[in-house]
Amino acid sequence: MITAADMLASAPAAAAEFNATGELLRVLFSLAGIVVLIFAAGWLSRRMQRTRGAGGRRIRCVESFAVGTRERIVLLEADGKRLLIGTGPGGMRTLHVYDNVVGAPPVAVDTQPLVIPAFGELLARWKRRA
Repeated sequence: MITAADMLASAPAAAAEFNATGELLRVLFSLAGIVVLIFAAGWLSRRMQRTRGAGGRRIRCVESFAVGTRERIVLLEADGKRLLIGTGPGGMRTLHVYDNVVGAPPVAVDTQPLVIPAFGELLARWKRRA
């Protein structure tokens, strides 16, 4: 026959007290570790794409512009020439070939300094419109 003393002796030890602060810190450090891993994976994938794409490619897309829902104009650079190509549902067509273009086209420089109006002037303009 089992006595009360035997039951108490075989009972599991009382559970350790719950430490809320320790658990909260463990969860926060785990979350921070996951966020760091996500950023590290993004940085690594961008770095891998950069090294893979630069390996001796002779053709690159300089710019692309959507003309319609399915039509685009693409400016490609290949072997020192730039090609303006139109693409659409009917295929691709060369629109123009620029010979011996090695850099970006020159950009017109505005010699006028940029004048930013004061906040009071902007507020007065806004009040006049309303």
